[in-house]
Amino acid sequence: MIQNTEKIETSLAKVLAYADARDYKGYNKYDALDSKFLWFMSFGSKFLRLLYSQVVMRAPVNIRPLFFVPKTRNPKGIALFAMAYMNRYKALGDAKDLAQAETLLGWLLQHPSKTEWGMCWGYQHPWQDVGFFAPAHLPNRVVTYFVTTAMMDAYEITHEEKYLDASKSALTFLLKAPKVLYEDDTMKCLSYVPSEKINWIVMDVSILTGSIVARVNKYVKDEALAMEARKLVNFVVDKQTDYGAWYYTHPAGDHPRKHDNYHTGYIVDAILDYMDHSGDESFMAQYLKGVEYYKEHLFLPDGAPKWANDKTYPMDVHGSAQGIISFVKASRFDESYLALAEKIAGWAIDKMQNQKKGFFYYQKTKMFRKPYTLMRWSCGWISRGLSQLLVANYELRVKS
Repeated sequence: MIQNTEKIETSLAKVLAYADARDYKGYNKYDALDSKFLWFMSFGSKFLRLLYSQVVMRAPVNIRPLFFVPKTRNPKGIALFAMAYMNRYKALGDAKDLAQAETLLGWLLQHPSKTEWGMCWGYQHPWQDVGFFAPAHLPNRVVTYFVTTAMMDAYEITHEEKYLDASKSALTFLLKAPKVLYEDDTMKCLSYVPSEKINWIVMDVSILTGSIVARVNKYVKDEALAMEARKLVNFVVDKQTDYGAWYYTHPAGDHPRKHDNYHTGYIVDAILDYMDHSGDESFMAQYLKGVEYYKEHLFLPDGAPKWANDKTYPMDVHGSAQGIISFVKASRFDESYLALAEKIAGWAIDKMQNQKKGFFYYQKTKMFRKPYTLMRWSCGWISRGLSQLLVANYELRVKS
């Protein structure tokens, strides 16, 4: 059981109130190019777009207001807040939380990306990454995965067909939009964004896709979809190192990141979710080894999140949130993981929450804490994490 439920409930209430008071609008990690000035001054150059994005993202203070970057709703952030409300509804039973979640999901249903591939979502701002450029509203598989996860959460609570219909439609984008980067009889790999020009393999993309395909397929019951899900998951599981980790890209040298915090959490969660939804438990050994690696190499003894296996700072509240989620999920195999999840939450609340306003700060460096928040990246993620703890506590009370 959680030792300090009141602390978790109070913290979650504060951060959700902060977000709601601002209509869930805020700054985003990679939103520099939403500045009309910076966009104009990039002159169409990939190098300048990447430079501006990195400078704004890494600045010790929030310089977005200097460049008139707007505060906006982020589709992934809206999905995360919706999941947090649904979790709190399951844990505490307040119908207002479910109503708020459905309001947010309604907004997502009304604001998909406009494509030929069915329901899908992307970031609302232009985004230059190392491996590709995505214009505003270009859908991608990671955002679509999180929105579809929220839709499936809602379907399983309410049994409203509109949520399952949206999820089935999203599979069209997830599986059929360009491009397939690798495929054989047992494995398959998909691109992050829909483009025939992209050859960059980001490891979490395919496994997230595989896990949500398996979840939707519980209700569709299509053998072809079952095979697609397993191939997508198998591709990523196959790339696990002999010590239990995954690189951010494949090949590893395609990106300077090695084994970072939250992407590791994404992958281990996706393996477990796939096994739960498909009934195929053949990846259990790899999952347990991955969770153990995550615990031992990506968190400090006091619950602080490391940035990566070889780099402690910056400590990012997204890492805290992902750790809570992953270790709550893993606690069915080892109850000490639930205590670890609570320790991580305690560190985040004590060190990263503004107790007066309710928001969570973005990052903490070795010398100082960055004095601002990011709505989706910080508040959306920690809301989902804290709410997951409440659900775990509720389920343990029911069992006892």
